[in-house]
Amino acid sequence: MGRWPGHHGPPTLAPLLRERCEALIRGSGFGRTLVLRRGGAALLAGLAAVLALSPGRGPSTDNTVVVAARDLSPGTVLEASEVTLRALPAQAVPDGSARTPTAVLGRTLAAPVRRGEPLTDVRLAGPELARSVTTNPDSVSVPLRLADTGVAALLHPGAAVDVVSAGHRPDEPVVLARGARVLAVLEADTRTEQRTGRLVLVALDPVAATRVAAASLSRTLTVTVH
Repeated sequence: MGRWPGHHGPPTLAPLLRERCEALIRGSGFGRTLVLRRGGAALLAGLAAVLALSPGRGPSTDNTVVVAARDLSPGTVLEASEVTLRALPAQAVPDGSARTPTAVLGRTLAAPVRRGEPLTDVRLAGPELARSVTTNPDSVSVPLRLADTGVAALLHPGAAVDVVSAGHRPDEPVVLARGARVLAVLEADTRTEQRTGRLVLVALDPVAATRVAAASLSRTLTVTVH
């Protein structure tokens, strides 16, 4: 017992294990089930060991985006201390996210941003923001300094306004642009601005934008809300 034909020495471990397995397989269904279960457990244990010993994979740099380092308010001109990089899951990366700090430094925020929020193109003043609220692909953003803070307080992003200035006679106002879209209402910066009032960003076609920008140099501007 326990020897193979032609083998004259004492039984070795390998044949004994083989005999035991063959006996279990030939035996009852319970024996076969036991063998399969133990084999499956050994296979899973080996796989776990291989995964544990394999070198770990770091986060993919393809999903690294620029996020706000703290809560930021509209009108903030972004500096290096106000942004940081963070790796996000691929499905959590918004469209239009900035990938490097140089893409946002010196840009003006057009909306409030929470700490850790990715900075996207439509959060910043610029052509992307202007095109996002109009049907004109050539739209640009124009800053308006409104002396009446009460008027600025009535505005909100997406509102349609006409840009108006005083004419040569008090009873003859001049409509500089119709149907402008408000992009953002920014806080007045009294540290750098001699003039009072709120800064409002509006989207206009290039021709109207040039006309409004030129008028703002010498005239007081206001808006009427549609």
